[in-house]
Amino acid sequence: MHEGLFADGPPRLAASRCGACGQHHFPRADVCPYCSAPGSVAAELFGPGRLWAWTAVNAAPPGYLGEVPYGFGVVEFDEGIRVLGRLTEADPGKLTAGQPMHLVVVPLHTDAEGRTVVTYAFSPGPGGS
Repeated sequence: MHEGLFADGPPRLAASRCGACGQHHFPRADVCPYCSAPGSVAAELFGPGRLWAWTAVNAAPPGYLGEVPYGFGVVEFDEGIRVLGRLTEADPGKLTAGQPMHLVVVPLHTDAEGRTVVTYAFSPGPGGS
């Protein structure tokens, strides 16, 4: 796992499922953000998901070291959860509502020590496990 957000090989998001209300949430947390019940259990989101909303980011946010433009969107999983994240497609005109999206791990930038920093993103296509 990378900082408790995702694992690669095959990529999956580190989520939780509430034992009380059954809702999934991301990122992983011990307390449910929907009903406040303690004791959520670890779960993983594999996908594929479906594209729910999207845009292109054309100006780098403060402190951002990656390339622009990049896609940013909301992907809905079968578990009922919607996850915000980068999209590998930066052109909004090439994306459609409900389009299948699969989880990938992509390089984001190189840090001051020369290490490649990676993040999760969603890529068009069925993919997934």
